[in-house]
Amino acid sequence: MSSNHRTESQALAQADLLSREHCLQLDAQDPLAACRERFTLPAGVIYLDGNSLGAMPAAVPARMRQAIEQEWAVGLIRSWNDADWYPAPQRVGARIAELIGASGSEVIVADSTSVNLFKLLVAALRMRPGRQTILGENGNFPTDAYVAAGVAELTGVQHRAVAPDEVLAALNEDVAVLTLTHVNYKSGQVYDMAAITRRAHEVGALVIWDLAHTAGAMPCELNACEADFAVGCGYKYLNGGPGAPSFAFVATRHQAALRQPITGWHGHATPFAFGQTYTPAPGIDRMLVGTAPQMGLFSLEAALSAFDDVDLQQLRAKSLSLTSLFIALVDQQLSGHGFGLATPRNPALRGSQVSLTHEQGYAIVQALIARGVIGDFRAPDILRFGFAALYLSHADVWDAVTTLKDVMDRRSWATPEFMARKAVT
Repeated sequence: MSSNHRTESQALAQADLLSREHCLQLDAQDPLAACRERFTLPAGVIYLDGNSLGAMPAAVPARMRQAIEQEWAVGLIRSWNDADWYPAPQRVGARIAELIGASGSEVIVADSTSVNLFKLLVAALRMRPGRQTILGENGNFPTDAYVAAGVAELTGVQHRAVAPDEVLAALNEDVAVLTLTHVNYKSGQVYDMAAITRRAHEVGALVIWDLAHTAGAMPCELNACEADFAVGCGYKYLNGGPGAPSFAFVATRHQAALRQPITGWHGHATPFAFGQTYTPAPGIDRMLVGTAPQMGLFSLEAALSAFDDVDLQQLRAKSLSLTSLFIALVDQQLSGHGFGLATPRNPALRGSQVSLTHEQGYAIVQALIARGVIGDFRAPDILRFGFAALYLSHADVWDAVTTLKDVMDRRSWATPEFMARKAVT
């Protein structure tokens, strides 16, 4: 973090600076302020849930209309060639690579995050024969743990999960692969990718990083950290739309040895030869399985234009400014309302979200949503607020906390409507 940002964070802790006017001053100096126009946001809504589903970039509708009304409706099957449908997984992967510190030939878009994690876990185990452990973290996103446990059962190894502060100590010569989410989905805490990867390599283990809450929210230097593998979804901070396809990263040094388990025809060296024996494609293409979800790819590709000419260091600085402001305002305005802070106060340990705790967290989030401030809830007591720096302002943060204070002062959450659990929280 720059010295300027440290000074700003310290200043935000001073109560006399915490005013809406000060927030407007910060917004007037924001080099990313114009990026808000790259998104379609409903009037009267403060959207603090981009860590779950990103806002829609303004470039998406026109691209989807073209894909549906021209390329599909008119071009029909010819569009695989004429509209360059076929190389979309590689093309979109190369664009994401720019955001995660990888080369364009190391990232491809395919399948879901869960499927890509499965493929990489099996591939990593095959690269470390004789080792008997998949190591993970207690408190990781449940799907990551479920997939790892399933792979362990399938392959006859063990899946061992430890507390976050025990990960380094648990790495030993029996660990084949360590799987971690770079930014924890509940707390927003950031792992030290370089240090953990270095320690894993010292004992001969491989590492798979889940970048679901990293890509598009903060800089990530996979190659500088000598990362082995990574996965991430396209619909959170990358704003590709609900269920947008996932990406997979395989370091160049591992690609020739990679044997992923779902050997579909798009991962074949010559898919249109239609041979009966599988030969993996060279390079990252061997991570492909079947026909790509083309409409999802087109949406994600258009959405990524929102990052054109964005300095990721400026993105990170603004993200930390927004989250620091939110924490300071919660301290100032919500004392006595029973909130705890699940997210690290140290900005260097924080992703682009702030998680509060409260025994009535679900109802409070529902009351906020009814007032146009959209966050989400994670059991048992987490109120999650994501800060997508491309389209949020400091004034949004002020207004969100002011609304939260009003909800608490009036006990607006304490109604049957807000306390009744919906299917999606």
